[in-house]
Amino acid sequence: MTVTPSTVARGLLSSPVALALLGSLLVGSIILLAAGGNPLEAYAAIVTGAFGGPSQWRNTISVAVPVVAMALAVAVPLRAGVVNLGGEGQIVAGGITAVVVGTTVDLPMPVSLLVALAAGAMAGGLVGAVPAVLENRLGVPLLVSSLLLSYPVVALASYLVRFPLRDPGTGLPQTPPLGEAYRMPTVFGVAASLLVVVAVVAVVVVIDRRTPFGYEVRLTGLNRRFTEYAGVDVPRMVTRVMVGGGAVAGLVGAMLVTSFPHRFIDGALIVPSYTWTGLLAALLARANPLGAALAGVFFAALQVGGFGMERSTDIPRELSSVLQAVVIVILAASIGVAGRRTRKNEV
Repeated sequence: MTVTPSTVARGLLSSPVALALLGSLLVGSIILLAAGGNPLEAYAAIVTGAFGGPSQWRNTISVAVPVVAMALAVAVPLRAGVVNLGGEGQIVAGGITAVVVGTTVDLPMPVSLLVALAAGAMAGGLVGAVPAVLENRLGVPLLVSSLLLSYPVVALASYLVRFPLRDPGTGLPQTPPLGEAYRMPTVFGVAASLLVVVAVVAVVVVIDRRTPFGYEVRLTGLNRRFTEYAGVDVPRMVTRVMVGGGAVAGLVGAMLVTSFPHRFIDGALIVPSYTWTGLLAALLARANPLGAALAGVFFAALQVGGFGMERSTDIPRELSSVLQAVVIVILAASIGVAGRRTRKNEV
């Protein structure tokens, strides 16, 4: 097949993701022109702010690491048609558990760090399993229970960090700093958590594409009823994908507290909105694990580039948030239109 500009254009217009990205740039340009700004200058400032030099690259990577991992935490269950909205509780559970292990268990490096990360992942997986069990056993909608469960988990962590685990040397709601054995090392000026996330992405992609379980998960996301008729234990699968997604989120919390400033600070894992940015990335990638990782890098670059744009131009960084929102709205609209056309053709 010969590739021509017309075929490339038709391919872009037929791709919901490409259409969403192009549409967001167009809407952003209209907003900028209406406000008297220069779209080309603004977009160039975003790219420069995210990738303009070594410090910008490091900033983008440091934001992309938790965003990409949280995108996977959503994409893993979403692949089976399950929406995990409990990321905040899972990431906080992983972070506070890693700190508890780091302040109570004396182990040598690197065993100490591996134990802390594993404990954080287990805590996140446990929090992720609860909504699945509630749905399977009691019929409680997982979408609701996963979201509501985050509130008591976050409140419990807030109590612990403000009272029994609070650093007595400060008046701030934070734990004492972790010892050297529980601190994430750096590689080329970047925390080694980047390597952990790359490994997690590789494992999830292999499971998704190369194992029978991954095939069953994808099939369940396409048609749950057909999968049940085929003999797959869907409730058990839902529990497994929720445990997997929660474990990834818990691992993120553990990686963040073992990285600088090497302590758990009340609200520090929630305020940056890693969970919701990861959700946007997973939706943009339509639950594809590798696509979710790439979308996570894209959204992280938008966030970091937004700060650079604000510093170098008169355009506020909120433009990057507008672009993120418009991408998802256009993507949802294009998928909805495509679905209606498909149903109309079937009739």
